[in-house]
Amino acid sequence: MKPAKIFQQYIWIVNSLRQYKRLTLEELNRLWVGNEVIGGSPLTRASFYRHKDAILNMFGVIIDCEPKTYKYYISNPDVLDDDTIERWMLSTLTVNTALSDSASLNDRILLENVPAGEQYLQTIIQAIKTSHRLRIGYQKFGTEGYVKTVCPYALKLFHQRWYLLAKTETDQMRIYSLDRMTQMELTDEDFEMPDDFSSEAYFADYYGVLTDATPMAHVVVRAYNFTPNYLRTLPLHASQREVVTTPDYTDFALDIRPTADFINTLLSHADGLEVLEPADLRQRMKEMIAKTLKRY
Repeated sequence: MKPAKIFQQYIWIVNSLRQYKRLTLEELNRLWVGNEVIGGSPLTRASFYRHKDAILNMFGVIIDCEPKTYKYYISNPDVLDDDTIERWMLSTLTVNTALSDSASLNDRILLENVPAGEQYLQTIIQAIKTSHRLRIGYQKFGTEGYVKTVCPYALKLFHQRWYLLAKTETDQMRIYSLDRMTQMELTDEDFEMPDDFSSEAYFADYYGVLTDATPMAHVVVRAYNFTPNYLRTLPLHASQREVVTTPDYTDFALDIRPTADFINTLLSHADGLEVLEPADLRQRMKEMIAKTLKRY
């Protein structure tokens, strides 16, 4: 069987357990046959166990069985909410599976455009896996291009753009947008990746990809109208917590470094969001809004 078809089966099992929470193998098989996952053929116990093990290895999703009811369930559902490559892979494969089954609706399913740069992903991933340096050509907006050799540390997807986190020859950490790259070459030079480096920890205090020296701040925002629901379903940061809830507004607190990426996101909520603390961030928001008003 082609790998794409097997992946579709993995995705179907995970999403069925996410939807129905707990299912016996018989219940799962009835859904499987009804959905004609493999042409209406049944899901055997041996096949299910093989798929269960593959799902764990590929996505980190643990499927356990409840001894008393013999119902299967996902015992670590939090892994499906984490900002990890496994979660992204699951989401991407789910979308690809759904779209491949709906080719006749291609003019009624609209996707967001992703800028150029994805052609470099395979080379970057290979460099990260083998700890080899990359020689890249790069050109920022409005500046002359240059070529340099970097040590690739991590990849991050943010607002439809891929970014490379890399250490330069002068031992500085830099972020490079893949759509600004003009060339890329995998070199024979290797580098030593620090054992204690964690890309998750590196970005933990930030929103987005800008990681400058902005100091940590305790930020409190007040959300109005429908904005609280948006922030509940898609938190701005892992530290976000709801601290005040009223019929008219909801206050959220975050501990974060308020860089330009974070501020721009706050501004994107327009009058649905108000910064209460800290005072300097509130003042900066006022000044930016005032400058915007002058343009109108």
